[in-house]
Order: sequence, then C-alpha cells, then structure tokens
Amino acid sequence: MHAVDGDRRRLTAALKNTPMATGFYSHADCLLHEMGQWHPECPARLQAIDDQMIASGIDSLIQHESPPLADETALLRVHTQAHVDYIRDLAPETGYAAIDPDTSMNPHTWQASLRAAGAAIAATDAVIEGRYDNAFCSVRPPGHHAEPARAMGFCFFNNVGIAARHALDVHGLERVAIIDFDVHHGNGTEAAFAGDSRVLMCSFFQHPFYPFSGADHQAPNMCNVPMPERSKGMAVREAVDLLWLPRLEAFKPQMLFISAGFDAHREDDLGNMGLVEDDYVWMTDQLRDIANRYARGRIVSCLEGGYNLSALGRSVVAHVRALAGI
Repeated sequence: MHAVDGDRRRLTAALKNTPMATGFYSHADCLLHEMGQWHPECPARLQAIDDQMIASGIDSLIQHESPPLADETALLRVHTQAHVDYIRDLAPETGYAAIDPDTSMNPHTWQASLRAAGAAIAATDAVIEGRYDNAFCSVRPPGHHAEPARAMGFCFFNNVGIAARHALDVHGLERVAIIDFDVHHGNGTEAAFAGDSRVLMCSFFQHPFYPFSGADHQAPNMCNVPMPERSKGMAVREAVDLLWLPRLEAFKPQMLFISAGFDAHREDDLGNMGLVEDDYVWMTDQLRDIANRYARGRIVSCLEGGYNLSALGRSVVAHVRALAGI
C-alpha cells in the first residue's frame, strides 16, 4: 500500500512539476566518532555540511530524519560474523584502538558505525515505501572501503552495501545499481558484489591511487573507470556519458544507491582531481534521469569522502539540491 501511495504521489508531483520529496538522514552519534585531532575524517565534516545546508536556504525545504541503529542481521548481509565480532570486541573503553595506520576506533565508533548503517537502511525503507522519492545520509564513518571481512580506509561497515542488500533481500528488488564517485575506488563494495548479477556497480576513481584496486580483472557486473590524476569535470562527464549511462540503461535498475564521495573536488588535498560543484550536479541529474525512467525515482545516497570542509559543504548542498529538484 505504501508503494502504491508513493507512486501516486510521484506521478502527481511530476504532473505539477513540483520538487521531489527528499529525506536527510543524520544523527548526533556520528559526531562522536573521531580518530585524533590530526585526522581528516573528522566530526567537523558533518558540521560543515549542516552549516552550508542552513546558509544555502535548502535546509528548511527537506525532511530531516533521525535514524535507528542497524542490527547485526543487517550487517551480516554483507559482512562476516568474524568481522562484526572483531569490530565490536575491538571498541575501546578509553582512548583509541588502531585497525591500520589511518583507521582507528574510539569509545563511540561502534555506536556511530551502527548509526551510519542504520541511516542507509532506514532511508532505503522510506524510499521503497514511498515516503520519500530519494534520500541523502549525512553520516560517518564512511563505508565503501569496508570489505566483507576487513575494515580499512576510515571505514568499518559498508553502509551502501548493507542498504543495497537490504533492498534485495528484505524488499525483494531484483536489480539495483551502486554508483560510486569518490576519488578512491570502493574496493569494499566491489568485494561484496563482484559477480552478483543483481547488482551493477559503476564508479570512477583516480588511478593509480589508494587503495590501488578496481582497474584490473573486473567482474562482468562492474563498470569501473580509472581516471588519471588531474582529470577535470569534462573528462569525468565524458566517461559517465560513454561508459556508465549505457550500462545503466541496459541494466534498468529498480533502485540506485550512491556512494557520494566529494574528494574528487579540485580543492580537496586528499585527491588530485579537478571536479567542481557543477560536476556533481550534472552527475546527480543523470542519475535522477535513470532513476525516474527505470526505478520510480528511487535513490539513496550516502556520504563517503570529502575532506576540504568548505568544498564538502558546498558540494553536498549542490548534490542534495539536485536530488530534491530545487
């Protein structure tokens, strides 16, 4: 019944040319995880997004949601039991527990990780049930480097992967697409879905670059596009137009998930690419067009990278504005 109501509302909105209903999922728990004052994946990232959302005037035009915690069953749709147990048991009572030189846990990381995955799941439920046309999850820690049995690259659980499996296994969708436009390859997402014919993953990423994967031996359901450093927006748009869009057209996904990393922005020092806000708007518009034609408009986007605080906030505003059609 919810899905039918959602379809009717989408049709009515389209006929009236009104903005799409966009949910914005975030939670204060995501501010408590931190890995040291030196670390670029910091709580200030979400605060910069909130500040820009308010300054831009669109904060009051979207619906804010406070997500629940993901349960273990949801995590196990992507991750092994051993991995979930390891992350739970590693969580320190004080200080930090290191996973690798760039990735560590503080006493709040476990809760923040469950909240981030829970946001992706709750957004998926809301979009499939028709409460929102699409949704953006402003959460951290990010997820696309988290492999089924390994945390790495600032990531503990694969938020987008968990949401995609939820759509497939709980809601019964048959085909979903995962789009990753972070400057780094989403190795964790590829590891989770390589060879799964229900999933098409399209990505571009700077190459060669961390995590030094994705360019070789791609599975048939992967459309990974390695890009040389200093690639600018027009080169990325050409790759999307020539390589992503034909694959998405042929696949006809019933829902789209976006790993929305904004570290390919020209102002971001953790990458060396040249995108600007207009490039993220253009990509979002192309994905919305695919979603409108094949997926009833259904998109769930989750924050991944983006470490220049000003560029991150501006880029998220541009992305959310394009999702909402405002």
